[in-house]
Amino acid sequence: MFNLAKRYYNGEGTEKNLEKAFYWYQKAAENGYEKAMHNLAICYVNGEGTEKNLEKAFYWYQKAAENGLTNSMHNLALCYVNGVGTEKNLEKAFYWYQKAEENGFTNAMYSLAICYYNGEGTEKNLEKAFYWYQKAAENGFTNSMHNLALCYVNGEGTEKNLEKAFYWYQKAAENGDEKAMFGLAICYRNGEGTDKNLEKAFYWYQKAAENRDEKAMFDLAICYKNGERTEKNLEKAFYWYQNAAEKNHIEAMHNLALCYYNGEGTEKNLEKAFYWYQKAAENGVKEAMHNLALRYENGEGTEKKLEKAFYWYQKAAENGSTNAMHDLAVCYYNEEGTEKNLEKAFYWYQKAAENDLADSMNNLAVCYYSGKGTEQNLEKAFYWYQKAAENGFTKAMHNLAICYYNGEGTEKNLEKAFYWYQKSAENGFTNSMYNLAFCYYNGLGIEKNLEKAFYWRQKATESNKIDFKEEVESCNICKQLYTNYQWCQQCNVKQFQHDFSKWTSKNEFIDEFIQEAQLNAKNSYEILEWIPYNKLTNINYHAKGGFSEIHKAIWLDGPIFSWNFDKQQWNRQLGYEVILKTLNNSSSLNSKFLDEWKYHYNCQKKSFSKFIQFFGCTQDPNNLNYIIVMSYAKKGCLRKCLFDIIRFKWQEKLQLLRKIVLGLKVIHESNLTHGDFHDGNILISDNYNELFIIDLGLCKPINDLQDSDNKIKEIYGVLPYMAPETLRQKPYTPASDIYSFSMIMWEFTSGIPPFNHVAHDHHLILSVCEGKRPEIVENTPKCYIDLMKKCWDSDPSNRPTITMLEDIISEWIRCINEYYRINRDGNYKFEVSNIDNKLKDDMFEFIKANKTLVEEQASASIIQSHTQAYYTSRKLTEILVQEKSDCFECMVKI
Repeated sequence: MFNLAKRYYNGEGTEKNLEKAFYWYQKAAENGYEKAMHNLAICYVNGEGTEKNLEKAFYWYQKAAENGLTNSMHNLALCYVNGVGTEKNLEKAFYWYQKAEENGFTNAMYSLAICYYNGEGTEKNLEKAFYWYQKAAENGFTNSMHNLALCYVNGEGTEKNLEKAFYWYQKAAENGDEKAMFGLAICYRNGEGTDKNLEKAFYWYQKAAENRDEKAMFDLAICYKNGERTEKNLEKAFYWYQNAAEKNHIEAMHNLALCYYNGEGTEKNLEKAFYWYQKAAENGVKEAMHNLALRYENGEGTEKKLEKAFYWYQKAAENGSTNAMHDLAVCYYNEEGTEKNLEKAFYWYQKAAENDLADSMNNLAVCYYSGKGTEQNLEKAFYWYQKAAENGFTKAMHNLAICYYNGEGTEKNLEKAFYWYQKSAENGFTNSMYNLAFCYYNGLGIEKNLEKAFYWRQKATESNKIDFKEEVESCNICKQLYTNYQWCQQCNVKQFQHDFSKWTSKNEFIDEFIQEAQLNAKNSYEILEWIPYNKLTNINYHAKGGFSEIHKAIWLDGPIFSWNFDKQQWNRQLGYEVILKTLNNSSSLNSKFLDEWKYHYNCQKKSFSKFIQFFGCTQDPNNLNYIIVMSYAKKGCLRKCLFDIIRFKWQEKLQLLRKIVLGLKVIHESNLTHGDFHDGNILISDNYNELFIIDLGLCKPINDLQDSDNKIKEIYGVLPYMAPETLRQKPYTPASDIYSFSMIMWEFTSGIPPFNHVAHDHHLILSVCEGKRPEIVENTPKCYIDLMKKCWDSDPSNRPTITMLEDIISEWIRCINEYYRINRDGNYKFEVSNIDNKLKDDMFEFIKANKTLVEEQASASIIQSHTQAYYTSRKLTEILVQEKSDCFECMVKI
């Protein structure tokens, strides 16, 4: 009967007929055949040949088990575990697992281990759980191999042993267990129980993911996203995030939302981003809750709903999201999506502040300072301003300075007030710039320094963030508003005019130019003066320029700062260090030279902090050469600082480059070119805060500038910085300056000037014209290399404009700074939002480069220069024509 039933069931020797199979299984079972009882139970479980009936299935499993059939014992136990056909009874389940094992049923060993591990139907006993996992594993049961590995990993029921854990993960993985594949990948990734091997880790992540393990899918996605032991592939990262999310991996849901939101590996889709943020949030991911709130607040992927934004900020905050705590406080403070409640705003600012969020520290301090949501407490306000300031929050630095200045919440301390105004000002906070200028002007917390007072007042004005008319007083004499800090143009013009008869340069063009500058000066920085030579002392040789000598001196009177109405004289910065640039053979200057000087002066007026200041002119009584008097930069030229600069973090290097770009932008937007742009014509302030461009239009010999009939087109400059087209005697354009800038970009990676190892002769000219460029330095970010190569492209039309350079470098700086700001705790797990994939890749290249040691750059910076490497401007025309070969001339001009 049993065999006949099997034939009907399997269709062996007859047509498959489940009804007849059921009939004969039933007949055999009723006749006491235990295997038939077991198979009859299966028919009732699956509804095969009869209606599904779990109670009858249970009955026949029980009959077969009581007759000694081990398979039925195990299945009967499962019925008790799951309450199938009977009430759930874990004790009876444990009993039948035990009986099945005693009768040699291997699967029961695994089930018995589960019971001991979880304390199901018996007391929890990890040692016995380990024992039965081991027995089942040794009998080839794959699931048990995986769980045995977990016991060894966690030291459960046995001593922790990562080598044995690795062994059993490997055995189970080779037998197709996807969870073991994932565990094996973890071992290889972390070097646990085996040597670290990221390639094998990736392999097993992939195998486990392909076998539908959602954790492996998630980790594989991260591998593709970050390019860990595989090529970075955002499309594959998106694919595996999607697969894991669809298998209810909640972190994958959140990351999938990020992909849709940022357009990473798929098209940007705010609606789908919103959907997955919502799914992840509903599953308890606090970061997703916060992002969902942001979507509701901004109306991204859904309608703008401040009430729902508030709800999810609250959920995220209650789940420990620090950023959400801050945003929830803002909701309460500003009455967004909820009723205004300053007490609750204070509470959540405090919670976020205690979790080290600098924004909240500052806002908490504001609450204490103003008594909003809590009693006014200046000591606590001071405490939290200090905490926020020490955590890099610029506005808090300003507020902390105010506390020290006014003695609020702490003792009055002008030195510390000055310190924090300075820190805040250096971070770009305009109000601090203004207050810092006030400190310098009045000698508060620092020695009085009119130059620095003017500098910071001008920085504040340049920022365009304050209304000057609201900040300055009116002139006490004419009652007109000052045109700039401590500067009444209307009154000062009269003083200058009164003094016109008291001086002369003995050159009508110079006199006219200086007088015109004085009559139009809207601030002290725009003044030019005729400086008597006897007012210069301690004149010492400083350096040799391309076409003139440079001396350093002390200007006894010093530059004008403002008019002193009480003393009826100019307020001056006495004993001022200056640089004297002698113009050889210049006893008589014509208007052509002054045109070149005016270029620099006009650029200087447009951006005082980007160009070295010209104070005016004097004349050497011995040889009658005219001398330009200009500001002294203590650090000297950029070339002298390269050794230090290559050790800077990339965000600091980029800041310096951006300042150079901004200066060059002023030149180009004035329809000018520099014409001799190199690291010797860029000066640096003593604290690296500013870079100053010099020698705009003043690099050529005076005689050549004055000789308008010169028939030969002369070429001047520093060869390594000169664009190929200028070497081919083609017109110098703004693109030629961009080429020169590319060499400065390269110096920031090498620490040495370009081509310092070769002679600067016609061979180098030919090489540059043929496309030779400095060798790329190892560990330079790829995006930086790409931009540098565009800047030194042989075709000027392929080079970026100065505005394009400003935009690219500014975005790099913004993203890098934001990345370090949001990851200031050192965990580096938060990403900058709202940036495209290209910019994100660029950002991580700079961050990766920041982690790289600069030993290569350090060794490169001490390479001995070639004896014929020249880095001052010189006439190159003779070099270009000295080689009489027509072949050379042809090659250069190609």
